[in-house]
Amino acid sequence: MAGENQLENAVKGLIDSPGGALVSDISQYLKRRIKLLVGLFIISVVAGFSLTKSVIRWLIEPERLPSDVNIIVTSPIEFILLQFQIAVSFGIVIVGLFLLIEALRKGVNNEAIRQRLAELELKPPKFSWAFITTIGFTILFAIAGLLYSWEFLTPMILQYLTEDAQTAGLSTEWRLSGYVGFIVNLALACVVGFQSPVITLLILRLGVVTRNQISQFRKHIWFTAFVLGAFLSPPDPLSLFLVAMPVVILFELAMLLDGMFNISKT
Repeated sequence: MAGENQLENAVKGLIDSPGGALVSDISQYLKRRIKLLVGLFIISVVAGFSLTKSVIRWLIEPERLPSDVNIIVTSPIEFILLQFQIAVSFGIVIVGLFLLIEALRKGVNNEAIRQRLAELELKPPKFSWAFITTIGFTILFAIAGLLYSWEFLTPMILQYLTEDAQTAGLSTEWRLSGYVGFIVNLALACVVGFQSPVITLLILRLGVVTRNQISQFRKHIWFTAFVLGAFLSPPDPLSLFLVAMPVVILFELAMLLDGMFNISKT
């Protein structure tokens, strides 16, 4: 009986804590907005499905492919399944962005979140010039990553893989889903990787780690960049190198800027 009372008191204490109140608020919000979220998801999927055909056609236009490269489908439903997969991903992104905006808009004034942040000795972000600048540079580096992927990385790697296969006397044929996935994975890897200077300067500015601590683990950070590059890029050494090196260079650039302007001490 004593054990049951202790368990009941522990559960009650957890529910009454700021973390429990936050979970309760999130649950109530999702219950109130479930119809809106489902409707937004369905509309986004339908809109995305109608756009994917044009996007895929644009991706496989002959001028964007290396010479002697063919795009094939191995089953009649592969194209439709690919359209549906992209449309669902688009719907998830739209719903995720909506929830993120709602969290930023309402979370700042939520008492449970304020109490939870106070427990962790953290301050909620304010819409200051520093916050706006951080968001701006995040978007800027994401666009730079997309341009790097589309204008330089993707054409070079496609040409390299094609010539490597042709040297061995093989014809080059891509499955449609594999080709689109190849391009998307490269773009995603570059968008994520190009955030390294923003993340580095942000954690230094917030005091999460010190410059000396980062310097001590510089080799580990380099190694992690190449490991993440291996996971996010196609399985060949050239892709790994071309994805990981910009991350390392941008990280070192962020460290150089911090050393010049003392960002971590301002």
